[in-house]
This record gives sequence, structure tokens and C-alpha cells, in this order.
Amino acid sequence: MKKRKFSCVIFDCEGTLVDSERLCCMALVQVFNELGAQLTLHDVAQHFSGGKIADILADTLELAGMSADLDLLEVRYRQVLESIFMTQLKPMPGSESLLQQLDQHHIEYCVASNAPYEKIVDSLSKAGLADRFEGKIFSAFEANSWKPEPDLIRYCAMNMGFPLEECVYVDDTAKGVKAGVNAGVVTFQLQPLSPLNHFNHPNVRLLSHLDELMGHLF
Repeated sequence: MKKRKFSCVIFDCEGTLVDSERLCCMALVQVFNELGAQLTLHDVAQHFSGGKIADILADTLELAGMSADLDLLEVRYRQVLESIFMTQLKPMPGSESLLQQLDQHHIEYCVASNAPYEKIVDSLSKAGLADRFEGKIFSAFEANSWKPEPDLIRYCAMNMGFPLEECVYVDDTAKGVKAGVNAGVVTFQLQPLSPLNHFNHPNVRLLSHLDELMGHLF
């Protein structure tokens, strides 16, 4: 059987290209333990699913059995997270080598994220990856549609100039995986911090590191 041709890889950003989900959990632990909680990184990671900051903080309040002003909590969380990102944000294992391989094989790639454009650029810049994605960053705010809806993935494919059947999508969350599958593209999920939430689909293949994706593309 002829091997399927892939011309474009669409990446999620945080937790996929940059190792940010772990750092987000670290920031949550610090902020909530400042308030008297006794959360561990393992506790938070098991419940972390990404998304809007307000939702993440509300979920963590419920986990800790606490109540607090969400606006004040968000300000402190952003302060702590920015400090951690400045010194510890790095590319995900395998991401740089995979991008080099994609360049060598003339396979295009881009980023699709629920985050605002400026935040995506900032994360990629701190991890040293921004130059590779100049002109190839797509935000849900630009597409006016957020994962798990499939529109952002389709928007990326259209703007990159490739049919969906020639695209691959890579994400670390169940919401992202659902977006990729519903968009009709072959979808890979990185091993997430938290369980897969029992999301199962024959079109989804699990990866522990991005460099394992090479065998499926070349």
C-alpha cells in the first residue's frame, strides 16, 4: 500500500512545542500553597487540562477545597508563571530535532493555539522557537473559534495552502485531539501530564516524545 503523503504539520503550542504545562502546574502549586493549601505537583497535574486561566483557577480552587477572589488569584498566578517562564521555559523534548527534520524534507509546519497571538509568540520566543514560526502562527482569537471545535485546524490548513488530507495535527490535550479528529486530519497526541480522559479514536496515535513522529511522516 502506498504511504500517505503529508505536506504540513500543525502543532499546538503549550505542552506540545514548549514544555509549559508542567510549569503552569508548578505555578499553581506555589500560588495555592501561599494561600494555605497543601497541593503537590502530582495533585495538580492529574487535574490539569489547560484552557482559560479563569477556568484553571476555578478548577484548582475546587480541588483544594478553597474559595478566593478569582481576579486577585489570576494576577498572582500570572506573576508567578511569568517568573517561572523567564528562567525555565524550554522546548518539548524532540521538538527542535523534529522541526529540523521537517525543514530538511521540505514539509511545512505551523502553530494552532487557543491562546492570544501575543501569548503564543511570547511562549515560542522564551523557548527559542519563534523564528521558525514567523508568519505561521494561528490563534483561535483570529479564527474566532476555539478547540475542541475543529475550525481552527481547518483555518490553519487553508492558510498554509494544503488540503486536510495532507495535514497532520499534534496536541497534548483531549480538547485538542477532538479538534483534530473532527477537522478530519490525522491526529497525534503527546503523552499528557494528566490521563487521556478515556478519549479514544482509531485516528489518534499516542507519542511520548515528538521525535517519535518522524517515523510516521518520512
